[in-house]
Formats: sequence, C-alpha cells, structure tokens
Amino acid sequence: MYCGKCGKEIPAGSDACSACGEPVARPLEDGSDTKTIGPRIARVTYAGFWLRLVAFVLDLFLVGILVGIIIIGPLLKNISPGSSLRELWAFYTSGTQQAIALNLLVQMANWLYFASFESSRWQATPGKRALGIFVTDLTGKRVTFARASGRYFGKLLSEFIFFFGFVMAGFTQRKQALHDYISGCLVLRKI
Repeated sequence: MYCGKCGKEIPAGSDACSACGEPVARPLEDGSDTKTIGPRIARVTYAGFWLRLVAFVLDLFLVGILVGIIIIGPLLKNISPGSSLRELWAFYTSGTQQAIALNLLVQMANWLYFASFESSRWQATPGKRALGIFVTDLTGKRVTFARASGRYFGKLLSEFIFFFGFVMAGFTQRKQALHDYISGCLVLRKI
C-alpha cells in the first residue's frame, strides 16, 4: 500500500504514513476505502492544519464583511464624519461600555456564523466548503448547534493559550485541535 499524499510505501497495519503522517484510510469489508459519513458515502481523510488555516482566513474575511455591513456600518453613521480609522480603532479598544458592547456584538456574530454553518446541512462554513472540508462528530455524523457552539467557544481557549490549541491540529493523529478534542469533533476532507 502507498500513501496517497506523498507516495511512500506504508507497511500493512499502519495507522499513518511514517514519512508525512497522513492517516491511512481503513478499507471496508468489501475492500473499498470509502467511509460512511452521515447519510452519504464519501472518500475522506482528516483535514490538516494548513488547509484548516486557509479556510479559517477565508471565513474571517467573509464574517468581517458581514459584521462590517450589518453591525459596524450602521454604527459609523452615528460617529463624526471626519473620524479616521485610527480613531475608530481607538474607540473599539478603549474599554468603554459602548466599546465592550460592540466587542460582544461582534463576538456573538462570529459565534452564530461558525456554529450555524457547521451544524447546518453543509456541515461547514463557506470557507471550509470552498476547500472541501467539513465538521463531524466522532462517528461521522452532523454536529448539533450546541456541539458546534462548544467547538467555537473552545477556540477561545485555544487562543488564550497562545494559539497552541490550533497548532495541535498539525501534530495529533486525527488532526484534531484542542477545540475539536473538547467538543468531540473531527474536521474531514473529501478526497
């Protein structure tokens, strides 16, 4: 058997390629390497760190546009027209009650974006979907909104420990980050 990622020979019974760490797809009883993921059958593997990072950056861009249009845009109308971006940033980071409320509103928009999309029929945010990756529970089924919410708030813990929780996805066997472990989720990639 050979690794589908790097082409190196993999000894029988190995869980992952010794050269690149790519997980080995377990054949089903009929000899195929497809897995049942929820109601569909698909060839999948674990999504790696870099692919997940690109999807996250795409999603931050999209949610930034939405937050800018829906939340920040209307609020800017109430601020003096000559305000520079530096003054707006100073307000956003000032710690006043209004700035804290705005920060919480932005955080809530992020939570709803990620949790709603990951628990939807897509099982992925638009950024993940564009790259062919999706979120499941440990059995390959669609996650609930509550589990997707737990996954989102677990990301805050990953940020709090200097982003090490995210980096874990590059080193764990099933490419799970800390928030995936906490919420019992997997991020899979269609192959």
